[in-house]
Amino acid sequence: MSSLSRELVFLILQFLDEEKFKETVHKLEQESGFYFNMRYFEEMVTNGEWEEVEKYLSGFTKVDDNRYSMKIFFEIRKQKYLEALDKRDRAKAVEILVKDLKVFAAFNEELFKEITQLLTLENFRENEQLSKYGDTKSARNIMLGELKKLIEANPLFRDKLQFPTLKNSRLRTLINQSLNWQHQLCKNPRPNPDIKTLFVDHSCGGQPNGARAPSPVTNPLMGAVPKPGGFPPLNAHGPFQPAPPTLQTSLAGWMSNPSPVPHPSASAGPIGLAAPNNAAAILKRPRTPPTNNPAMDYQTADSEHVLKRTRPFGISEEVNNLPVNILPVAYAGHSHGQSSYSSDDLPKNFVMALNQGSAVKSMDFHPLQQILLLVGTNMGDVMVWELGSRERIALKNFKVWDLGACSMGLQASLANDYTASVNRVMWSPDGSLFGIAYSKHIVHIYSYHGGDDIKNHLEIEAHVGSVNDLAFSYPNKQLCVVTCGEDRVIKVWDAATGNKQFTFEGHEAPVYSVCPHHKENIQLFLSLLFFPQFIFSTATDGKIKAWLYDTMGSRVDYDAPGHSSTTMAYSADGTRLFSCGTNKEGESHLVEWNESEGAVKRRYNGLGKRSVGVVQFDTTKNRFLAAGDEFMVKFWDMDNVSLLTSIDADGGLPASPCIRFNKEGILMAVSTSDNSIKVLANSDGIRLLKTVENRTFDASRAASAAVVKAPSIPNFAAANPNPGTSIGNPAAPLPPMVGLQINDSRALADVKPRITEEPMEKSRIWKAAEINEQSQCRSVRLPDNLTAMRVARLMYTNSGMAILALASNAVHKLWKWQRNDRNVTGKATASLAPQLWQPSSGILMTNDISDTNPEEAVPCFALSKNDSYVMSASGGKISLFNMMTFKTMTTFMPPPPAATFLAFHPQDNNIIAIGMEDSSIQIYNVRVDEVKTKLKGHQKRITGLAFSNTLNVLISSGADSQLCVWNTDGWDRQVSKFLQIPPGRPTSAVSDTRVQFHVDQTHLLAVHESQIALYEAPKLDCLKQWFPRDANPITHATYSCDSQSIYVSFEDGSVGVLTAPALRLRCRISSTAYLPPNPSLRVYPLVIAAHPSEANQFALGLTDGAVHVLEPLESEGKWGTAPPAENGAGGAPSTSGAAGSEQQAQR
Repeated sequence: MSSLSRELVFLILQFLDEEKFKETVHKLEQESGFYFNMRYFEEMVTNGEWEEVEKYLSGFTKVDDNRYSMKIFFEIRKQKYLEALDKRDRAKAVEILVKDLKVFAAFNEELFKEITQLLTLENFRENEQLSKYGDTKSARNIMLGELKKLIEANPLFRDKLQFPTLKNSRLRTLINQSLNWQHQLCKNPRPNPDIKTLFVDHSCGGQPNGARAPSPVTNPLMGAVPKPGGFPPLNAHGPFQPAPPTLQTSLAGWMSNPSPVPHPSASAGPIGLAAPNNAAAILKRPRTPPTNNPAMDYQTADSEHVLKRTRPFGISEEVNNLPVNILPVAYAGHSHGQSSYSSDDLPKNFVMALNQGSAVKSMDFHPLQQILLLVGTNMGDVMVWELGSRERIALKNFKVWDLGACSMGLQASLANDYTASVNRVMWSPDGSLFGIAYSKHIVHIYSYHGGDDIKNHLEIEAHVGSVNDLAFSYPNKQLCVVTCGEDRVIKVWDAATGNKQFTFEGHEAPVYSVCPHHKENIQLFLSLLFFPQFIFSTATDGKIKAWLYDTMGSRVDYDAPGHSSTTMAYSADGTRLFSCGTNKEGESHLVEWNESEGAVKRRYNGLGKRSVGVVQFDTTKNRFLAAGDEFMVKFWDMDNVSLLTSIDADGGLPASPCIRFNKEGILMAVSTSDNSIKVLANSDGIRLLKTVENRTFDASRAASAAVVKAPSIPNFAAANPNPGTSIGNPAAPLPPMVGLQINDSRALADVKPRITEEPMEKSRIWKAAEINEQSQCRSVRLPDNLTAMRVARLMYTNSGMAILALASNAVHKLWKWQRNDRNVTGKATASLAPQLWQPSSGILMTNDISDTNPEEAVPCFALSKNDSYVMSASGGKISLFNMMTFKTMTTFMPPPPAATFLAFHPQDNNIIAIGMEDSSIQIYNVRVDEVKTKLKGHQKRITGLAFSNTLNVLISSGADSQLCVWNTDGWDRQVSKFLQIPPGRPTSAVSDTRVQFHVDQTHLLAVHESQIALYEAPKLDCLKQWFPRDANPITHATYSCDSQSIYVSFEDGSVGVLTAPALRLRCRISSTAYLPPNPSLRVYPLVIAAHPSEANQFALGLTDGAVHVLEPLESEGKWGTAPPAENGAGGAPSTSGAAGSEQQAQR
């Protein structure tokens, strides 16, 4: 078949899909073999439609085509066989065995025999390889994942998994163009052609088709009445309709007294708050004629009446130039064509977690640099995260800049309690500013200049009490900040000067949220003036009001559904208005508004009832709604009231998580119950993040270069000042940053590196920070009245409120921080000393030491997720302790061999991986007291174990400097590699190697006395190595909680802070910064632990038995500054390092 014929098949597929001939679509896909519809395949597999699955596959491959195809068919038939056995339908199972599976006996007779033997078992799960087979649904899902990988790898499916990028209704467009050309050839074209058939060519000479006029290619019809020669829709009789009558603007429809002045509009319909009659508005056209659109008049075919449709604004040039008025139309959920949307377009894949340290209250993505995330917490902390590098590039704590300028009420409030929560954070439309609304009077506006360059811009005492919301708007082409508060008032402030522009009063309860918006031709009440800007406001009593930027009061006074505390937001294109809120009874309402009538147009189902909190929501892609509800994120198609899908983001979400899409809708940030943020992505988002991670220039420098020539703060007016609010998130066209030199709002990843003189100069003068004195950082030695023995193991509890140490004498020590006025969170801090905690019984958690010498033993311990139990060993039996009572719950596994490392399975606390002295690894089930399997692959004792939640692997390290990857499904060894130790570097004969996963659960940190190395699992590709100068041995190292830094301790007592993944030193902390001088005593850290939520805090366990906690000075906020990346080689080796000239090697 020729390439054009092949393309015609794709056009037909698109047409059939748009017309919803679903079965025909898939039949043509199969018979042509041009496009494999993975979504349709997934649906059939999930539903267990095995005959249809094989029939569909037969259009693309046969069983014996290649090894991938054979494996695909085998997996499907094996699943069908196991399901029959699971249902005890042995007759069906025998039929499948003989009819479907016997074909594979010729390729693997042993396997076929083993499959046959399953018939003899009462339950096929008695077979060891099938012991983990779950229910049918989960088994199908697991198999589906494997099938997708096989299909993508199969060369027979190459170029068949991606549907070509087509504009909507491409086949119709080509027909229209053909008719235009035929009409141009008519000798006597008629002004009002009549098209009745496509079966023969058009002619105006009394032929089957009626008259046609010359094609007005250069004059698209935009007026109310087309010029003579306009080409009406197919099946049309007679002329176009006259101009429609004048239409009431949408804001007037909300007014209690709408304007009596008529407001004429073009034939495209009104451009008020109501959605325009454009392609987006009719994206999902029903097969049956609609009855509620005055701009469309559908008639039956029998009456041979014309489809009378006015010319819409906003349609592409290609379509506007087509006289035949067949508009591109797409159906929701269809799978062909570029502009189709489905739930697969939603960001649902977990890609990273960012630890905040306190509960997240508000988030906002940068409008241009879409990998920058602004976050505010309940402790008043505001952070900017760069998702590409997973680095927190800025931190601002709540602090009044000028207390003397504050009102007496605010000063009194702060004197009583100098804390405040963040209620809202938001970027300005061009990303040069961001605003913060606090729970106490204050609004802070910061200017952002790229990278970590953030400067104080404005401090406004905006309201009496809490400032509940904040947004940016452009009245009179001047950037302003809109705020609302507990004092029932809305205020508008000049973003350049901080001067108050407007005050809106009229609410009878605290104002909960504001939603400024831009529309053309909004009619002023009883006036002929037109204002493009207005503000919706909502109050806690459920009242909704709308305001123009004047002094004439509110124009709207309506009740929110259920009288709820409501947030309002527009779709990204500004054409559809939504609100979501929760009332005092805990009932939540998500609705779409009919702006022309001020009434609810659509109520979405699926929100639960809650006892506390208000549900938060967001919009994306002009297509989807999302809300955080019932410990999940729920999604809706805007055109369908039923719940589309929901996700739990791998668990850990609060009842009402805070959620936020980035502008393109390819990333989503979701708050968690453990004071973190999970970032979710779709395939485009994952690609964006990988692109940014792989860039060979430093992202912060590029950001800095991008805005270095940005306009000064007062000049905020854009050529087209249309911020377009979506819960305050600007979405309409925005002025690009000057330095980016682009005309669109591309993500930072699309910007090529531009090296400027200033960053190069900074690169030359930069050097790692040196901390040598105790006044240069915060540190505290933990109090200890027990026998001081060297600290062998050290960790923070998962809550971050305590530190647990295991000394070489087998005794555990637990320090807890207390909640008080100086430490309101009760978390570990270097500013206060904790208490050495013991239960009232006074007992100690002491490991069994049997006949071993504790000093010669290899201590190890692991803590359960909920901090309730610790499993520990010091050369003897393994002990399980209750962390509340310190009582020994049980002991097991007496030596030999002794346990040397312990790790809980991430999905099941009853499963433990135990590294042993004899180099084996035992997978032990605590509940049944049984070793499930024993792994062998190392030559010396096990010194490290790390599970990956996402890769389903266990990585082990040993004193033989070897790393091994084990599959947790079958516990097979997949890969093993030895550390790359350069020649000439002396190492101990037996040296511990530790492993730890990055928060992305893919990259791996390996720690050896000679080096720090980064690997990518599961293949163990070595990405980078770092070697200390002068062979100063490394004693231990760990990732910070956000994996943006690596803390490394050395035998000389110093600590290095490396950036990850660049492995460049940003700070060196000398032992004199935390230890008193004592030349006669050599003390150094043996272990180092990172706080689970404070990225700049770590603890050291020393050879003299002491434990120290270190943090940077509050004024600094972090350890040193990140080194600039070398141009074109952000990940290249560097010669700067921990002691002045460390060496790095790269794969």
